[in-house]
Amino acid sequence: MKKSDALNHWRNLPENVDPLPMMDVIPYKASGSRYGACGIRIDGNPEFIDAVLSNLKSLLAGEGVETRLGLSRSTVDGSGLGKSLPNAMKGAEVCYIRLCERGHEGAIMAAAFGHG
Repeated sequence: MKKSDALNHWRNLPENVDPLPMMDVIPYKASGSRYGACGIRIDGNPEFIDAVLSNLKSLLAGEGVETRLGLSRSTVDGSGLGKSLPNAMKGAEVCYIRLCERGHEGAIMAAAFGHG
C-alpha cells in the first residue's frame, strides 16, 4: 500500500475502536517467530511509550483467566543485535504486547487470584 493510501485509510477509520476484540490469540506453547501475529511494538523514549499505552488501556482486559498479555518492556540495547543504534534516544525503550492463550495451570492460578 502506498503511503498516501495508508494515510487516507487511517484518516477514515472510526474513532476509538477497541483493538482487543480484533487481536487473534497466540496458541498456548506456540513456538517460532511471532512476526505477522497480532501484536504491538512501541519504541522510543519512556514518556512516548507511556503516552501510547495510555491510549491502549482496553487491552488490559486481555489479562484474564483464558488469555494473558505477553508483555515485554526493556531498555534498547543494540549490543545483542550486533549493531549500533545511532537514532535511538537516550534511555530509549521498546515495548511488545501480544495476546496469548493461557494453559490449564495458568487459568487455574488466574482464577484463584482474581484475574478475569
